[in-house]
Amino acid sequence: MGYSRVLIVSSLLLVFQLSTVVAKGKAIGSPIMAPAPAPGPEYTNLTDLLSVAGPFHTFLNYLVSTKVIETFQAQANNTEEGITLFVPKDSSFTSLKKPSLSNLTSEQLKSLCLFHALPHYYSLADFKNLSDVSPINTFAGGNLYSLNFTDDSGTVHLNSGWSRTKVSSAVRTTYPVAVYQVDKVLLPEAIFGTDLPPMPAPAPAPVTDIAPTADSPAADQTGKAKAPASPDSSSPSASHKMMSWGILKHLVLAIGGGFLMFFL
Repeated sequence: MGYSRVLIVSSLLLVFQLSTVVAKGKAIGSPIMAPAPAPGPEYTNLTDLLSVAGPFHTFLNYLVSTKVIETFQAQANNTEEGITLFVPKDSSFTSLKKPSLSNLTSEQLKSLCLFHALPHYYSLADFKNLSDVSPINTFAGGNLYSLNFTDDSGTVHLNSGWSRTKVSSAVRTTYPVAVYQVDKVLLPEAIFGTDLPPMPAPAPAPVTDIAPTADSPAADQTGKAKAPASPDSSSPSASHKMMSWGILKHLVLAIGGGFLMFFL
C-alpha cells in the first residue's frame, strides 16, 4: 500500500516537471526555421538557344569548333556577371568577301569568336551608358579587341575599327544571358589592322559623245571640239601675210609719188 502511494506521488511529480519544462519552452519561444533560399537562375544552354533562335548556324559552328562555346557557357551559368553576345546571321558571313576568314589561324579564329561577347550582362537600356564610357573590352581582351558603342535614339551602333554595324534585334534579354543579333561580322583591329576597308568607288558618270557640226570648231582625233583661237593669238602664216601687205602698201605709195612728181 505504501509502495503504491510512493509510485503515484513520483508519477505526479514527473508529470508536473514535464509540464513546467513545456511551459517554459512556450514562454521562450520555439526556434524559427530559416526561409528556403530563392531558386537560382535557370540553366541556359547556349547551343540550344542559338540553334533555334535564328539563322546563326555559321557562327555557332565557329563557336563549337574553337570550343569558345564552353567559355561562354561557363560565364553564363557559373558567374554572377552574366554574358552579352552579339551574333551575326548566316548571311553576314556569306556577304563577307574581303577579308576572308578562311585565311585566319586557329588562334585568330578563336579570338574573333571571343570578340563577339562581353563578360557582363547588359540590357538594351545599359547601352546608353556604355556609349559614354566606350571603348569596352570584349572577351578577347586588350585595347585592340574593344568595341565602341553609340546609342542613336534607341538604336545601338557598334564600331570595331574595321566593321560598323548595329543591333538589329534582341534575341534574349533575360539575366544572366543577353543575345543580340547584329548585321555584320565584328572584325577586330588586332587581326585585320587599324585601317578601315576601302569604300567602293562611285560609278563614273556616262559621257555623251557629240559630233561637231559644220559651223562648230573642228574636232581633234579624240572627238573633243578644239577651242577657238583667241583674238590676240596669231599663227606664223597670218604674220607673214601682214608683212607682205605692208611692203606692198609702201611700194604702191612710192610709185604713186614718183608719177606725181613726173607730171608736175
